[in-house]
Amino acid sequence: MIKVGVLGARGQMGTEVCKSVEADGELELVASITRGDPLDGLTTAGADVAVEFTTHSSAKDNVLFCLAHGIHVVIGTTGFSDADMKEIEKAATEGEANAFFAPNFALGAVLMMRFAAQAAPLFATAEITERHHQRKLDAPSGTSLMTAKRMNEARGGKSWATMDGESESVEGSRGGDVGGIRIHSLRDPGSVAHQEVILGAPGELLTIRHDSLDRASFMPGVVLAIKKVAERNGLTVGLENLLDL
Repeated sequence: MIKVGVLGARGQMGTEVCKSVEADGELELVASITRGDPLDGLTTAGADVAVEFTTHSSAKDNVLFCLAHGIHVVIGTTGFSDADMKEIEKAATEGEANAFFAPNFALGAVLMMRFAAQAAPLFATAEITERHHQRKLDAPSGTSLMTAKRMNEARGGKSWATMDGESESVEGSRGGDVGGIRIHSLRDPGSVAHQEVILGAPGELLTIRHDSLDRASFMPGVVLAIKKVAERNGLTVGLENLLDL
């Protein structure tokens, strides 16, 4: 049995994680940490793995606490800076516990990112629209940023086509520019997590879309990461590293 603690246990994602852990015969929920609870509840309960689904303001400190106390950690919170990730990577590399981070735990989202990266070298333009619930504080989403990063890497430094003389009468109306890919972020009540990648070439468009309609879509990936994090040294980024793609 893998003993699991959940940080952010009363949040929408944390609640789903707790239910999924309790439903899995190989896992045991030993700690449900909510806002204001001491983190040493994880050590007292003997947690082997902690799942971090709180907010960006507390997530890094929570992750570093777990790693410093020999607890593997699965990270679902997004909004980390490059410096934050380097600090987490350093702690995971130098300590005895490992960290796993994924911007999106839905299997379909992983495939969407993979397909977009495969298509990126073949098209002239690319834009990403991502839509999430109104309580998601960071924008653009971690998934859209990771998608753009992998698409740009797949192009091997080849630039995207641009429009001569383009201007904005309202600043930001063309979205954020990530290496030549425009990202547009929507925050709507009733949404969960949705992303569309639109690639263009003369005379055609390719649209790659993924929709999470319920937070249950993330749980198989979270459970897989809980079971695999102890096997992967240091920091692992991306659910695709645990899948046979």
